[in-house]
Amino acid sequence: MKKYWLLAVIAMFFTACQESLEDRCERDAKEYTRKQCPVAIESNTIIDSLTFERATHTIHYYYRLTGDADKNPLNETEAVNTLKEGLKNATAVKVYKDAKYRFAYTYRSDKDPNKVLLDVVFTDKDY
Repeated sequence: MKKYWLLAVIAMFFTACQESLEDRCERDAKEYTRKQCPVAIESNTIIDSLTFERATHTIHYYYRLTGDADKNPLNETEAVNTLKEGLKNATAVKVYKDAKYRFAYTYRSDKDPNKVLLDVVFTDKDY
């Protein structure tokens, strides 16, 4: 009987230690932003932060465009298609895609941070 009680306690301990997917996503986003951001990911693109919006299950990427990318207007259709294809092929976020999380991308101007150059949200129907 003691053996079963001990197994039950061990099982409860491991179950209690597991964090929810929401908690994991929020922790990962905060940690990524704290450790990595801001960082240039391409010659004219800087990722400023990554957040998780728990209420809508949205992973939100905030970027800043610099140099030539900031001077020339974005081709919105091409940008959205490129982001969508990248998300479809992204294996690093598979667990969040399987859970049907939303993915948002906001691009701002480096010269005028209040100016939003592109703001798009993808749902599970998009990827």
